[in-house]
Amino acid sequence: MNFTNYERKEKIHALQNEQFDVLVIGGGITGAGIALDASMRGMKTALVDMQDFAAGTSSRSTKLVHGGLRYLKQFEVKMVAEVGKERAVVYENGPHVTTPEWMLLPFHEGGTFGPLSTSFGLRAYDFLAGVKRSERRKMFSAEATLQKEPLIKQDGLKGGGYYVEYRTDDARLTLEVMKKSAEKGALCLNYVKAEGFTYENGQVTGIQAIDQFTKETLTISAKKVINASGPWVDEVRKKDGSENGKHLRLTKGVHIVIDQSVFPLHQAVYFDTPDKRMVFAIPRDGKTYVGTTDTFYNTDPIRPDVTAEDRAYLLEAIRFMFPSVGVSESDIESSWSGVRPLIYEDGKDPSEISRKDEIWEAESGLLTIAGGKLTGYRKMAETIVDLVAKRLKEEKGILYSPSETKYLPISGGDVGGSANFPAFVKAKTAVGVSKGFTEEEAKKIVHMYGSNAEKVFSYKEESELPAVMNAQLLYAIEEEMAYTPADFFIRRTGALLFDIQTVLTYKQPVIEKMAQLFGWREEEKDKHTAELEAEIAACS
Repeated sequence: MNFTNYERKEKIHALQNEQFDVLVIGGGITGAGIALDASMRGMKTALVDMQDFAAGTSSRSTKLVHGGLRYLKQFEVKMVAEVGKERAVVYENGPHVTTPEWMLLPFHEGGTFGPLSTSFGLRAYDFLAGVKRSERRKMFSAEATLQKEPLIKQDGLKGGGYYVEYRTDDARLTLEVMKKSAEKGALCLNYVKAEGFTYENGQVTGIQAIDQFTKETLTISAKKVINASGPWVDEVRKKDGSENGKHLRLTKGVHIVIDQSVFPLHQAVYFDTPDKRMVFAIPRDGKTYVGTTDTFYNTDPIRPDVTAEDRAYLLEAIRFMFPSVGVSESDIESSWSGVRPLIYEDGKDPSEISRKDEIWEAESGLLTIAGGKLTGYRKMAETIVDLVAKRLKEEKGILYSPSETKYLPISGGDVGGSANFPAFVKAKTAVGVSKGFTEEEAKKIVHMYGSNAEKVFSYKEESELPAVMNAQLLYAIEEEMAYTPADFFIRRTGALLFDIQTVLTYKQPVIEKMAQLFGWREEEKDKHTAELEAEIAACS
């Protein structure tokens, strides 16, 4: 087993010495989707990100592949229809990272929704999103609503709607799409920062970049460059001098995590707050997480803060809708904050700005994709790669096929479709048990890694770390380009968000093992330790 940086050096060499058809700046879900779509069409594709994959918005969302029910209120009918249909596509292509979640929408006297508007809205939602019969909306009386979730406020309760959203692990979804694009030939590398562009006759021909570990300067050549850098879209465009009058408006969303011993929610709930915003409360792995806030954000998006006001707002929302739940600041185990890169619309509040995506084409040829939602990543990728294919045909006479990703399982998704996933889990759990894992450990691995589970099983070895964590760590380094403890604890496992005590217990053994495997010098080890401590402090 070779844990040196040899493979990274090979990739750096290839980035500098090959010409690509498409170079993507940004390793979030949009960039990953573009890399997959382009590589599936036979385009020679590269992708770089200045941080880890999914380190920005794509690991900091509400962790739902949802169709945007609330956007019906803003008459975003086309977006709801398109994104709603994509939910099922995302689910079928990766049932190990996405799963249906029935959502309860209670309505109270004087609230945002009433019986008629809820029934109409959910019926329209079912129609627009093409929801399959088994997942279409149901309407409940007040009594039936309380049977589904007894913690809901009873005062003024008139009933509830019941409909399906899809819960996901946003960072792992991004990683699985990225790994599939690499499997199809894309060269994807994290911790490579685009610093500027190269030109010929005024047209972008590539980028100047810096390896964030070695500080080596790279020149990467490509026929087309796509800026899919999320919150950093405007910053990248400035390097090209290609602002077009439109720009982003960042809004911040905060989520808090509370143990179920304090907040014993067993049914996901989507509810309105006293200020008429909509908030999710979702049970997950013995915890309940609640979010999100929606406020304008004007500072560094790398590690957006969680303020006392943010936490107070969400705690008050819990007390408003679940008055029997006694929550306080000390009950918050962890939290996370992310920024949404929305396209600026003058005079609109954060919650009113459209989540639609747009493509901007600069005179230099630089293509930028901005806005959009996690759920629509595949369709967004298809749209911009269609444009790349059109431009390459016009400029180079090269013909490419249409998108081939709609029915393509992502990495780990080769499980025979969602209907077969339970049988797949049962069969592969038995394999894990035969490798020395307990049934519970094996089942956890299969649910998390899908058809890649047997690779994870292969990393079973004696270790001071728990068996599953050790196998996950070795797999993350070998197969998922995890280079730092933060990469592992946040984006490869989600432990920092939903199991922070485990992180606090095992952070030092993980750091020591990574230092040994990568051959870190003492100053490198100290740097990565400090980074993890900063992330822990931000979440705590």
